[in-house]
Amino acid sequence: MHLEGSCHCGSVRFSVESAEPVPFMRCYCSICRKTAGTGGYAINLGADHRTLKVTGKRHLRVYQAQIAEGDQVRHSSGQRHFCGKCGTALWLWDPTWPDLVHPHAGAIDTPLPTPPANVHIMLGSKAPWVPVEGRKGDQGFDGYPDFSLKEWHQRHR
Repeated sequence: MHLEGSCHCGSVRFSVESAEPVPFMRCYCSICRKTAGTGGYAINLGADHRTLKVTGKRHLRVYQAQIAEGDQVRHSSGQRHFCGKCGTALWLWDPTWPDLVHPHAGAIDTPLPTPPANVHIMLGSKAPWVPVEGRKGDQGFDGYPDFSLKEWHQRHR
């Protein structure tokens, strides 16, 4: 599916091709919640990084989160792209999976399909004030699920 997206102020626009455009996976980790999660979670889609086309690149900024592990602090490999003018979270790209890009559903302007179910991930770091809302049969995980976006879509098509 061809997806079009933009930031709030319109300075950055992008398009990308996605085989996984259903906004089903809600991430409650502190990084997603604080950088893009208006409801206490963020929804990332899966898309083909090779098809990403961007206008307004001069306004793009990248954030790499710091992750504390005991006494050590490291940078996440995930590169969170956002608009430097209005702050809109746009997409996540991680060199660990260079062929993938994960646009934030909230930045997509193309009408998206309604998911048949939701998967709630990183519930172990969910903020206490955030209710887990969903449907009967939704799956929840304290960490990452044992399946990929692609595998979920194959099961639900």
